[in-house]
Amino acid sequence: MRTQWMAGLAVLAMTYGCEASTATTSKVADTQSGDATQGDSAVADTSSGDASAADTSASDAAGDTASADVDQGTGPLKAQGSVKQVFVTHAMPSTALELRDSAGKVLATEASDYLGSLVFRKVAPGKGYRVYVKDVPSQYSGPVDVQDSAESQPPTSFYSKQQIHAGNGYITTRDGTTLAYFATLPGPEDQGPYPTVVNYSGYDPGRPGSKIVPADKESLCGAIPVLCNAPSDPSAMVSAVAGYATVSVNIRGTGCSGGAYDYFEELQLLDGYDVIETVAAQPWVAHHKVGMVGLSYPGITQLFVAKTKPPSLAAIAPFSVIGNTATTLVPGGILNNGFALNWIDHVYKKAAPYAQGWEQAKVDAGDMVCKENQLLHDQRVNNVEQAKDPKYYDASVITPLNPTAWADQIEVPVFLACSFQDEQTGPFFTTLLDKFKKAPSRRFTVYNGVHSDGFAPQVLAEWKAFLDIYVAQQVPTLPTFFNLLAPQMSEQIFDVALGMPKSRWDGVKTLQEAKQKWEGEPELRVLFEDGATDPIGGPHAHFEQSFAKWPLPDTQAQRWYFQADGSLQPAKPTVDFAASSFDLDPDAGQRGIGAKSLWSAKATYDWAVPAEGKQVAFTTAPLDADAVMVGSGSVDLWVQSLADDVTDADIEVNLSEVRPDGQERYVQSGWLRASFRQLTPESSELWPEPQLLFAAKKPMAKGTWEPMRVAIAGFAHVFRKGSRIRVTVDTPGDSRADWRFDLLQFPHPVSYHVAHDAQHPSSVALPLQPKVAVPGEATLPPCPSLRGQQCRSFVDTKNVLVK
Repeated sequence: MRTQWMAGLAVLAMTYGCEASTATTSKVADTQSGDATQGDSAVADTSSGDASAADTSASDAAGDTASADVDQGTGPLKAQGSVKQVFVTHAMPSTALELRDSAGKVLATEASDYLGSLVFRKVAPGKGYRVYVKDVPSQYSGPVDVQDSAESQPPTSFYSKQQIHAGNGYITTRDGTTLAYFATLPGPEDQGPYPTVVNYSGYDPGRPGSKIVPADKESLCGAIPVLCNAPSDPSAMVSAVAGYATVSVNIRGTGCSGGAYDYFEELQLLDGYDVIETVAAQPWVAHHKVGMVGLSYPGITQLFVAKTKPPSLAAIAPFSVIGNTATTLVPGGILNNGFALNWIDHVYKKAAPYAQGWEQAKVDAGDMVCKENQLLHDQRVNNVEQAKDPKYYDASVITPLNPTAWADQIEVPVFLACSFQDEQTGPFFTTLLDKFKKAPSRRFTVYNGVHSDGFAPQVLAEWKAFLDIYVAQQVPTLPTFFNLLAPQMSEQIFDVALGMPKSRWDGVKTLQEAKQKWEGEPELRVLFEDGATDPIGGPHAHFEQSFAKWPLPDTQAQRWYFQADGSLQPAKPTVDFAASSFDLDPDAGQRGIGAKSLWSAKATYDWAVPAEGKQVAFTTAPLDADAVMVGSGSVDLWVQSLADDVTDADIEVNLSEVRPDGQERYVQSGWLRASFRQLTPESSELWPEPQLLFAAKKPMAKGTWEPMRVAIAGFAHVFRKGSRIRVTVDTPGDSRADWRFDLLQFPHPVSYHVAHDAQHPSSVALPLQPKVAVPGEATLPPCPSLRGQQCRSFVDTKNVLVK
């Protein structure tokens, strides 16, 4: 995505030149209560090659014991105390090392890696730990202290002493670890202060900037500095063009940052706290408050950092995020060994020493901090193997990784934008939408679409207004260059040129007026039928409507029951026995929908129809009026297996619209491994939420009709008059662009029965919105057109009845 943004920005800069150059600098009136305290820089001077500069200011917070009266150890081995961890570097490779407490008791013995490094984890807080070479006890480290998170909190001076400047540098965290950053400013520091945002991830945000204009256009860089020193993160790029200062930071154990990577471990969160406080303390930061921005990974990190409540965090604006690590990684209890596992593997591999590809050039240029920081990188935790281990799904492990479980701890304004058919992070972000109870301002924008659609102008216009109100603390504006950029950028990403919407802030004179207007509006904005109107396929809505909250207050659960003839009827079946069967398709889990150019308005799909006998399908009669659905749904099944060795089932449900023109359009899916069918207490008629805990697993009993509820993930869709609503039950697969499913495997063919009789009335409940009217003429959107919702010619496969 970065390449697409940069290409468009370069074209625009060359096209419009200095006409737009004065519009990007958004200096904010200095209403700050005071300047940040100036002191010695905590940032290493990378040009000097001196790694020590980044460590000195952290000595008060790092927990190391240094005194002339204390034995500081022997030999080259170095130990560093942290929060519940001890780091070791400069040992001999592959050497047994002992962690001893202050009394000399050996607490753990582990081997150093090929770089002579080791991380001791889960260390109890205490003072005077030392690391010894097991076979050479005369070699040992100086004493180090280990803290818990509460006692590790540094004084405010720890942050205000650090200095951040445009370009590359390092931020020192509480345990002395240095994190690589890349910063951009709209103008000189002394011409600030500037509204400022942070993005924070394990990608490459700290990578050095790049020039995106040719040499004969470098004169533009005086007015628009970002053109000659552009950040790698797209959200930082957009923010910079919008007039914000940006600070992009590599998380611990990635890029040129020190430490070792572990997926959202406690230290990553505490580092995020330290980053926010250090950036906000800079004299060029407006109001000494910062926001956070980012899509996907740098969107998700915002939730985790906001949980720690940094005092200087003004607001967060996450795009395309997860609601819960488990619902993306193991939807319904089935391992997503497509995008989810591949992403974990990608980040893990990129956390190895020098693995992001830009670190070596920094070191070759004299950055000795980056060189030193590589030493701990191979102590990264293999989250891939954790994800594959069912015993990993324990409440003590999973709950800290579940933003839905603790989103009520976030106490800053939130702007969230996500798509229901997101091919990467998935559709389960909706579990967050009613959980930000302590956020003083909430705005959620949801839509059909794909992962990149948060960068559509219809979203960015509101995102910019949000940042202006809560970070810049000014009446929202759309700078000229930002307006000019939008069509170029959307054409690069989406293959259609889309301009920014007309500003709705004309006539608003004061920040107070703007804030009152924003906070007086409903918090949930639903964009319907993205892609339905010209230009067809682009990320712009046919219509939109706002609602007070999620779930929508006027939702009616509309239920239809499965019938023996394959129909969906409002009445329960009355027959004594009726059931249909489908065969497990063991290869389906590794099949997708043949998506090509998925983010483009011209996306194509190859959405296959399951063979007869591979699914059971049930369809309503043609609708006599448009049916607007917004929310989640529930497919409530009675399932049976007759084989002795088949005590589990992988189930997928798909919701689609069968149109009167002979086309079938995908709407949404749900998944469940039957053994994970035990639900949480928060489950409702329209949201059957599985616990997804190893301890809650329950096998199916042979020959028994087992009740199980499969959640249909959140969606917003208009089922048009004359269309029919269709629900299918089959093997997971053939439904998503990038998700794949690690299915149960059996040594023989397997069939499952789905009952639909008086005693076992399988059914579907969907979220009808009776008060939402569709504007304009009742015309079917072209097929294809709706983003993220593939079409195919409808094939009416017949169910196989159980006799």
